[in-house]
Amino acid sequence: MANDKELVSKVLILDGSVEHFEKIKQFCDQNGLIGLKVNVTNVLSIMSTNVDLGAILLAENYCGSFHDSMELAMQIHSARPELPIMLRMESYSVDDLPAWSNHIFCAIYRIENLEPLRKAVEDYIFTLFYPSVLVRGINEITTSALSSQFKHLKVSNQIPYIVKDKIIFGEVFSLIPLESNWCRGYMMLQAEEQEILNIYENDDLWSQDHTISFRTVNNILSEVTNLIWGGFKSRFISDDGHRMAYYSQVPIVINHAHKYISFGSENPQLCFKYQLIDESRNHVIYMDQRFIFNLNWSPDDFKEIQASVDDLVDTGELELF
Repeated sequence: MANDKELVSKVLILDGSVEHFEKIKQFCDQNGLIGLKVNVTNVLSIMSTNVDLGAILLAENYCGSFHDSMELAMQIHSARPELPIMLRMESYSVDDLPAWSNHIFCAIYRIENLEPLRKAVEDYIFTLFYPSVLVRGINEITTSALSSQFKHLKVSNQIPYIVKDKIIFGEVFSLIPLESNWCRGYMMLQAEEQEILNIYENDDLWSQDHTISFRTVNNILSEVTNLIWGGFKSRFISDDGHRMAYYSQVPIVINHAHKYISFGSENPQLCFKYQLIDESRNHVIYMDQRFIFNLNWSPDDFKEIQASVDDLVDTGELELF
């Protein structure tokens, strides 16, 4: 199902079994998962970084013993409680699991039967259906907005993906609400401040009359966010002459020290990552874009707005022959 949505999700595979490697890899390929491996000694340090993930696949003997693997699961859950952990058992049974395991493992499976794992991937990672028209449209709108703001940079993007974590990428980010009859939530655009400053401090096209500072980055990110929002609104949010009245909200919690942001929802986030490349200086700006539909998500009501010929003539995109 994940492949039909043209989306993927990165999962951390904590499984050292050589015997089962091919079967696990085949499962990931068939279910839209990009598996990442890490040395057992570096797992907890990875949890403290801004590597975005959809889930953890843990083997019962990953740390050399069942007890140590359970201890690692508890530490991972403490560091990143939003990440679903899926446990592969082999020599032990469910009865051997600690009492707290029900609160940490969202799925328990054996290599002989991957159906519980497949169901958990759908339930916890790909639980929301994102129409392919929407995914492609967001890519096109954002690429166009970035190209217009960074005219001399080459814009490229990675495959859109789903995450469950709540980490913040970079030092600066913008938030803008999205509301329609089919969605309510936010778009978040994140960037590293210094990467953008480096481009403009060495940019001959930038007016020397302007002082380069963190406010420059703020203004750029604000402008790009507005451009994307305008494109999203004109393409996906119809103006039917009335607005729906919304009153309910949920708190948004931001903890800068831990690079953490919560939108009050456990729904997975739709993510896009863009690279803005200055080929002349071999410099790259990375931008992380997330869509968080935390208040309403009704894809059955979604439809792309098709521009009429009259509309295109009025805007000058088409001319009458």
